Amino acid sequence: MRHYGASCLHFKILLRCQRIDATYFRRNNTSNPVSQLNSSVVLIVFNRPETTRQVFAAIAAARPSRLFLIADGPRADRLGEAERCAEVRQIISSVDWPCQVETNFASENMGCRRRVISGLNWVFSIVEEAIILEDDCLPDPSFFLYCADLLARYRNRPQVSMISGFNALEKDFPFEFSYYYSLLYHVWGWATWRRAWSQYDERLSAWPEIKKTGMLYELFPRKDFVVHWTQIFDGMHAGTGPNTWDYQWVYTCWMRNWLSVVPSRNLVQNIGFGADATHTRKPDAIQTLPAGSVRFPLTHPPAITAWTEFALQVQRQIYTPDIPTRIVRKIKSRLR
Repeated sequence: MRHYGASCLHFKILLRCQRIDATYFRRNNTSNPVSQLNSSVVLIVFNRPETTRQVFAAIAAARPSRLFLIADGPRADRLGEAERCAEVRQIISSVDWPCQVETNFASENMGCRRRVISGLNWVFSIVEEAIILEDDCLPDPSFFLYCADLLARYRNRPQVSMISGFNALEKDFPFEFSYYYSLLYHVWGWATWRRAWSQYDERLSAWPEIKKTGMLYELFPRKDFVVHWTQIFDGMHAGTGPNTWDYQWVYTCWMRNWLSVVPSRNLVQNIGFGADATHTRKPDAIQTLPAGSVRFPLTHPPAITAWTEFALQVQRQIYTPDIPTRIVRKIKSRLR
């Protein structure tokens, strides 16, 4: 047995055990007729049995040949959390297909930031690329083959840093190809490579110097957009920002002019909005968009070029909405 940090236990096991009901995903998997997925899949979990059960059923239907399971530990002051964490770990241990399973379970609570970063560092110390899901990101069956195809296609294209499965604005931006390229990076169901994750800059090390250059104005023409990200990066660099890891990933990608791949259809639904969520507590009509399917074979854009207008619209709709947009989103959320 090898150890990865004082609070984590790591061991390799090959499981063929309890059966999980993945009937829905197998019956509806017509757009992704794969008997077994060859790409590695990562599942990051904590204390939510209900959402974990659904996401794990989707993974079970895809039957990945290698599965990495990352779990945070319970907080000592939260009544019943140890039992919920134990139930979650029981759910994700129910692997009933030929699969090499790797586990990295924290014995005590590490928090979102440390748990995800240390977990992905562990994954990419072992494999070159992986598909990544958290316990509240429910993918359409086609998501897995979409990621596998594009991981292979862009494996040696350093300008592409990740494959995203989430597209909140699919109806606003109909696109003739299966996906496009963006300067924004959505991690509700995604995939990446060791070559990209190895550059992850948790501390935003060069941010004070970068901030002086006005680089963000090269990305965004509006001052309120720049102010939004400047405040976030200031906080993350100073250590006063939220307990999260994804803002640092955005920074890492922007510092290297990397692009993300975004599907023309939304392929992942966030089912985790609610009082027990870590960050997504208030339901939102845009960000809870149901998942759809992508058709195969994929149709590829002719050139690797960012669709700037899409990124600006995402920023405008999601990150820095004006008052009319906020009102419309609140009404839509109440009507759902």
